[in-house]
Amino acid sequence: MSMDQGVYLFGVIKADADFKQEKIKLDGNTTKTYTVPYKDQAMVVAQAPVKIYDPTRENLKTHQQVVAELMTYTTVIPMSFGNVLESDEDAEILIKRLYDKFKKIFPTIENKIEVGLKIIGNKDWMKEQAGNQEDLAKMKQALQDTKQSATHYDKMRAGEAAQKFVQGIHLDFEREVFRPLANIADAAKSNEVIGERMVLNASFLVDLSKEKEFDEKVNEFYEKWKDRTEFKYTGPWPAYNFIDIKIKAEDAS
Repeated sequence: MSMDQGVYLFGVIKADADFKQEKIKLDGNTTKTYTVPYKDQAMVVAQAPVKIYDPTRENLKTHQQVVAELMTYTTVIPMSFGNVLESDEDAEILIKRLYDKFKKIFPTIENKIEVGLKIIGNKDWMKEQAGNQEDLAKMKQALQDTKQSATHYDKMRAGEAAQKFVQGIHLDFEREVFRPLANIADAAKSNEVIGERMVLNASFLVDLSKEKEFDEKVNEFYEKWKDRTEFKYTGPWPAYNFIDIKIKAEDAS
């Protein structure tokens, strides 16, 4: 594995932004951020060894903090974690190759933030809702009564019924929570729910002029559902989920 000095990539900003250099620690090494400009764009980078970077808590935190700091004073197109090139010249080549794509992205994310909302049903409430599903309740009772003789097909049918039940609640939350929030946001994505109790997993791109309105709407839904669900409202983040291209360091090769 090569340990030659290269450049670690954080994101792309406008070249005329009032860039603030930061002293950071990446993979245990102290370094500083700086920019590699090309025309009216600039890649924010830091000198770092050319290697594979493990997504440790420290490394991820450094990457996120640099991008978050950039967001406080300029629009940033974030790079994914762990991209490192061999030289400033390679970083300039990367911007040159993706210049037109970056130029199209900047107006779509300017003065906008990404926020995430996950809603997880309380265990007791989910059980209660499942108990109200007559078909599902009967199927579970039948399995308990014939625990020893239940066939693989019986268990599979019960699993499918449970999955259908969770999907039904997910669709309810999409109608009641996701769609009204999406109407305020500039863009929105309803992502795949994870686990048996997650009922909504969504990302929103919100214009800063509507941030207060959006927050108030989230709080309104929280007050309504707080006794039955857990809300995980995160952000602001750069627009990771609303950039049309996945920026990879290999584009500079």
